[in-house]
Amino acid sequence: MSIRVVIFTDAKGWHEARLTEAFRAVGAESSLVSLANCSFSADSKFGCLTIPGFEDALPDAAFVRGISAGTFEQVTLRLDFLHALTDLSVKVVNSARVIEKTVDKAMTSHLLKRHQVETVPAWTFESHQSALELIRSKTSQNRQLVLKPLFGSRGRGLMLISSESDLPEADAVNGVYYLQEFIPSQGDVWRDWRIMVVGGNAVCAMERRSELWITNRAQGAQCFPAQLEAEALELAQRAAHAVGADYAGVDIIHSESDGWLVLEINGVPAWRGLQEVSEVDIAKSFTTLIVV
Repeated sequence: MSIRVVIFTDAKGWHEARLTEAFRAVGAESSLVSLANCSFSADSKFGCLTIPGFEDALPDAAFVRGISAGTFEQVTLRLDFLHALTDLSVKVVNSARVIEKTVDKAMTSHLLKRHQVETVPAWTFESHQSALELIRSKTSQNRQLVLKPLFGSRGRGLMLISSESDLPEADAVNGVYYLQEFIPSQGDVWRDWRIMVVGGNAVCAMERRSELWITNRAQGAQCFPAQLEAEALELAQRAAHAVGADYAGVDIIHSESDGWLVLEINGVPAWRGLQEVSEVDIAKSFTTLIVV
């Protein structure tokens, strides 16, 4: 009997097609299921968990490609389904706990610091006054900060903070100020790097270049192949280990004064741009986490 894998996603696009093909190539049967269509039911054979298409037998493994946005309650419930699968001894890649740690930039920063992984300095406050005091301190040293949504990706909602007047009111940031130190460009273009870490190993990397300081591909940055030095690859591997990720897209940047630093960790990364400039079959590398 082939291994049955559920791919949790709300899309049926390029990523899902690559994953389906990759699992088929290693003899695994995969099904696309939205977490929004799962449920807890007293009629379930497996605790209370019900997954469409798996009413009679649990999947052998689950690969989390995406968790759609929703209310706090909806997102909590979708994560509950992943927690339940882990509780039922089903391998979940990445686990709910890892996703919770990586989607929350404050917790990511905490874990990187705790595990002594070099990262861009960051501060998180609910207090508007505390954020203002930080800005005042940094601007007095001719430094800038980047304000990021605590939960966010693809470069959306980023603001460059150069003075106290740039700081929005708390309502505009859902009551939380997550501020990272701004790393200046070291040349004519802005650049950072995305490294895909799978099973503890850096399998491929790309450089992202932009005429703007926001270097996300979704914001118009261009992707290029990257052959990074061992120090940078090891940094990404240590970052993924710090959050316990089976796989992760680790974003790093180079500081003239501090060397390589981790910017962010994505526990549910897209990889189309990276695949376009990489010879590694990234979807195939993911199957090694489930099918041995």
